[in-house]
Amino acid sequence: MECRVNKPYPEVNVEQPNIEYAKLLLDDYASSVGEDRAIHQYIYQSFTKFNNNPIFANTLSQIAMVEMRHLELLGKTIKLLGINPEFRFINKNTNCLVYWNSSFVNYTTNIIDMLKSDIAIEEEAIRNYSNHIKIINDKYIKALLYRIIEDEKMHIKCFNILMNMVVSGK
Repeated sequence: MECRVNKPYPEVNVEQPNIEYAKLLLDDYASSVGEDRAIHQYIYQSFTKFNNNPIFANTLSQIAMVEMRHLELLGKTIKLLGINPEFRFINKNTNCLVYWNSSFVNYTTNIIDMLKSDIAIEEEAIRNYSNHIKIINDKYIKALLYRIIEDEKMHIKCFNILMNMVVSGK
């Protein structure tokens, strides 16, 4: 199953350094709903619950690889904006620095709950990217975020296909 948009990513670039934009992108990069969490969650799931089902395991691994590409592109952009792309973010409620940790991963072993969690991650990512597009006034970053959203929408379709396979018993 193909779970990425067959279209190139835009060039990684920024109009000028901007620490506030970099802080926003850290949320997409390494927060509890960021790319790093998605990578770890999908890899965990492919190793544990779905290792006996090649379609599921391969789909999750493929999606994780796409998320790794997003992480790379965001990391390079954050660096160009003026800060090191550490695996951290600014908590919106406390305004405190929080480092990514493995407690962000949903470790459920129920297949339906796993897939619901995966869909929720992708939906939240799309919301975050869409909100950041409204705030960020940089054509290069906006182009990148729009392109990443396309992949995230494709991931939702893939997870829904897997969900239908589980529900139908295939």
